[in-house]
Amino acid sequence: MMKNTIVSMLVAVSVAGLSGCANMSDTQKGVGGGAAIGAGVGAAIGALTAGGHGGRSAATGAAIGGLLGAGGGYLWSQHMQKQKEAMEQATKGTGIGVSQTADNRLKLNIPADASFATNSYALRPSLKPVLDKLAATLQQNPVTSVNIIGHTDNTGSDAINNPLSVNRAKATQSYIASRGVDINRIGVDGRGSREPVADNGTVSGRAMNRRVEIFVAEPAQK
Repeated sequence: MMKNTIVSMLVAVSVAGLSGCANMSDTQKGVGGGAAIGAGVGAAIGALTAGGHGGRSAATGAAIGGLLGAGGGYLWSQHMQKQKEAMEQATKGTGIGVSQTADNRLKLNIPADASFATNSYALRPSLKPVLDKLAATLQQNPVTSVNIIGHTDNTGSDAINNPLSVNRAKATQSYIASRGVDINRIGVDGRGSREPVADNGTVSGRAMNRRVEIFVAEPAQK
């Protein structure tokens, strides 16, 4: 009876953990969601195999499960590493950042000044070779999904910034799809000025906030 009670409580904790992800960034969602599930499942296993130490084994199971779950959402495979190296080569000298996120996604951080003219969502010609290379790497690893998120600085109103951020993401999506990548693999979103990464009170900060982020993810379980 005690074991069943512990398991029920821990499953509830896992669900609560997932609900708490609603206000997190994309990176935090991937790590936090996996950790919540892992903790709940690990704790349940610990409780069921506890013998006379239900609470202690449940806690241990939660800790181990949380660690496993945190890294279990996405897989950083050889394909992903090769894709990262290819994109690092393709973006040299462009100002575009290429990195591996904490939850094992490939991230391209594209400053708007390197990709779009002011108040425009027409792609600059200089960005197209980079997206051509990205499309080629996506075709080589078809199990991956792509999420493109547009951002602006806080200059101007939300009525301007919100659709501009979405349209920049959509323009990027359309170009990649035109290079042979299934558009259903490519999600888009626009955050307007809601998620700054630098101080909007400075020129350099606003330049950093005007950006498009592309996330490429390979699921850990296929």
